[in-house]
Amino acid sequence: MSTIHHADVAIVGAGIVGLAHALAAAKKGLKVVVFERNSQAVGASIRNFGMVWPIGQPIGLLLDRALRSREIWVEVASKAGFHADRCGSIHLAYKQDEMDVLQEFADTRKHEKYAIALLSPDRVAEKSSAAVMDGLLGGLWSTTEVIVDPREAIAKIPNFLIEEYGVKFQFQTVVTDISHPNFMAGGEKWTCDRIYICSGSDFETLYPTIYQKSGITKVKLQMLRSISQPHNWRLGPSLCAGLTLTHYSAFAHCSSLATLKARIQNETPYFVEWGIHVMVSQNALGELTIGDTHEYGLNLDPFDRAELNDYVLNYFQTFAQPPSLQIAQTWHGIYAKIPQKTELIVHPEPGVTIVNALGGAGMTLSFGLAEEVINGVDL
Repeated sequence: MSTIHHADVAIVGAGIVGLAHALAAAKKGLKVVVFERNSQAVGASIRNFGMVWPIGQPIGLLLDRALRSREIWVEVASKAGFHADRCGSIHLAYKQDEMDVLQEFADTRKHEKYAIALLSPDRVAEKSSAAVMDGLLGGLWSTTEVIVDPREAIAKIPNFLIEEYGVKFQFQTVVTDISHPNFMAGGEKWTCDRIYICSGSDFETLYPTIYQKSGITKVKLQMLRSISQPHNWRLGPSLCAGLTLTHYSAFAHCSSLATLKARIQNETPYFVEWGIHVMVSQNALGELTIGDTHEYGLNLDPFDRAELNDYVLNYFQTFAQPPSLQIAQTWHGIYAKIPQKTELIVHPEPGVTIVNALGGAGMTLSFGLAEEVINGVDL
């Protein structure tokens, strides 16, 4: 008679969404097992900026979720032994339409939970030695952003969960069939009270018809990483500029945004065509991560486009000047997204929950969302 393994909670996927749900469940004293088809997570969770970015989230549930996630990131980093840089961020403005958006955002959101201030060029220079000063009109300073190296964090969190909470990990183990409370993983039978499917862009394997009906798609982004900056140079706050104001929904309420979008479409339509906005973060090793682009579709081009990296780097140099721009690595990542939605949470059968499609905000929102899901908040 074959052995049937048991746990209270099973989680499919060891990316940031799966790890966040494992932590939230383990904190409640539940016996948790995580299944990952690879020897370690290699998807979008390690192919991003490592930005925990509350400033990009709109007021209400999403901002609250981002700020709670930030708290958990800082706590987990200290216990798991990876670097979490509470460096904050600056949005830089070089055109009047960009400055108008920053001013409107500051005026309309100064009483909300953001921790923001408008800076003069001189104040920007005090906080950032990297910011290009030529033509700078000002900046929006925010204290809430935290940077981790996703490759380091996603590698170290499993060991923290094992040692702190007794979470079990089944790497190189594929979950192939679920009929709650039973499922098959790596050819072995398991039974669990609750099953959470956090499989990211790998959504063709389990409950494919659910995903097909959801409107889910995939997003490919291209990114670059520099060599470690010489002489222990530090970036300070993470930086971005006018393009980023058009990307994040935190700024969507600003009426001045229309003028900025119209100029970008008119002057540089390729930014819009390829979904380009440009940001930079720095890890503990001194390497800069720069990006990114956005291509949408279920069957994305597997080949990267050199001209898109050129667009990113050329724009980057209009607002930031690090000591070295020698590029050590380029890559692309793919994440799941549903247009006009911030996440996908569905129950394909009693006891089973799919959590997916956090878009490009997985690092920012996962820990907070997981607490809500595990605690049974009606989403």
